[in-house]
Amino acid sequence: MKIIKHFDLDFESNLRAVVGRADIDLVVHDATVREILKQIKESGDSALLEYTRRFDQYDLSAGEIRVTRGEIDEAHNNVSDEEVDALRQAAKNIREFHEHQDQQSWEYEKNGVLLGQSVRPLEIAGIYVPGGKASYPSSVLMNAIPAKVAGVEKVVMCSPASKGQCSPHVLVAAEIAGVDSIFKVGGAQAIGAMAYGTDTIPKVDKIVGPGNIFVALAKRMVFGLVDIDMIAGPSEILIVADDSARADFIAADLLSQAEHDEQAVPILVTCSEKLAQDVMKELEKQVSRLNRQEIIKKSLGDQCRLFVVESLEKAIKIANDIAPEHLELAVKEPRACAEQIKNAGAIFLGHYTPEAVGDYFAGPNHVLPTSGTARFSSPLGVYDFVKRTSIMSYSPEALEKAAPLIRVLAGMEHLDAHANAVELRTKKRIKD
Repeated sequence: MKIIKHFDLDFESNLRAVVGRADIDLVVHDATVREILKQIKESGDSALLEYTRRFDQYDLSAGEIRVTRGEIDEAHNNVSDEEVDALRQAAKNIREFHEHQDQQSWEYEKNGVLLGQSVRPLEIAGIYVPGGKASYPSSVLMNAIPAKVAGVEKVVMCSPASKGQCSPHVLVAAEIAGVDSIFKVGGAQAIGAMAYGTDTIPKVDKIVGPGNIFVALAKRMVFGLVDIDMIAGPSEILIVADDSARADFIAADLLSQAEHDEQAVPILVTCSEKLAQDVMKELEKQVSRLNRQEIIKKSLGDQCRLFVVESLEKAIKIANDIAPEHLELAVKEPRACAEQIKNAGAIFLGHYTPEAVGDYFAGPNHVLPTSGTARFSSPLGVYDFVKRTSIMSYSPEALEKAAPLIRVLAGMEHLDAHANAVELRTKKRIKD
């Protein structure tokens, strides 16, 4: 963790390291994951149970893979009314936001030609919820609710269970979100089960949700057999700040990202050297009060950078180059700055909109593009759970009018059967 000033000799190399952070070596675990997927495809539940014993250290029978109604009821007994209320309000906000993403079928007609697009939900979606370093009920809400808003008929969920027991908060969140079936399995083997289907776990159309490197690699390998949302890298935040920002606020938000994972990327870009120095002091002070100090200190030591640049304009340019998952604009005029942002997963405006409100409560999805992929991809949403089908209809007169041009286009590609399919119809019409 250090302050890097724009005139330092290592400024550009440090900046390049952040911009190029997407270069993650997934191949190191390639053979392991391929073997797991092969065994799941060939042996189904028996392989799933064996890998659960081996990697997650608990025994299940095939009949215990699916979470029962009794287990969900027991989970409610272990979650406070205050926690249920918070989950329900967060779910309400998430559902309300995603309802604005509703997409409708449409069509239009002109000169005997009808064209349109049919929008239909996927039939079955699978969501993966991690269960390693922490419990993530918020991920359940963020992944399942858009699917339900889209009209997905069946949503199934896989999540690793500690000693055979899922987190009660995850189970309650799943019920609130409308998840139809929950399975107590995790890792690459869970991705394989949802991709290929087993006697217990149904084959899905799409798999969404974050996970470790094994989960990410498994998702990449099954893509094409099923759809996936994205290959997620470590979580990240970039804060653009001017001298109106408070150092304690900035430090708190960098720490909130650092506690996710040792590889989490917390970055500050500011045009105020004093602010950077004050943030450094606040980081050292606040970390001593936090529970996940070992993880946080590793993230800060390896990944955190505090860039001091010559102007706010330069800071915005750097933000666009980095294309962060989370972008906070802790500046005097955040709306004006936001208009200049081209690449970000989510933008948080002003001094009183910490990234944590987006993680849990505001409503926009917290499943966001990482590792610079915000240059070309978007947050998870309703649009990820629908498919679009093109519709077209030509009248005999419209086809006859278009036939000469279609014949020319087919000729360019030397595909005379295409031209023939049109000519047969127009010749028959002339005879009739």
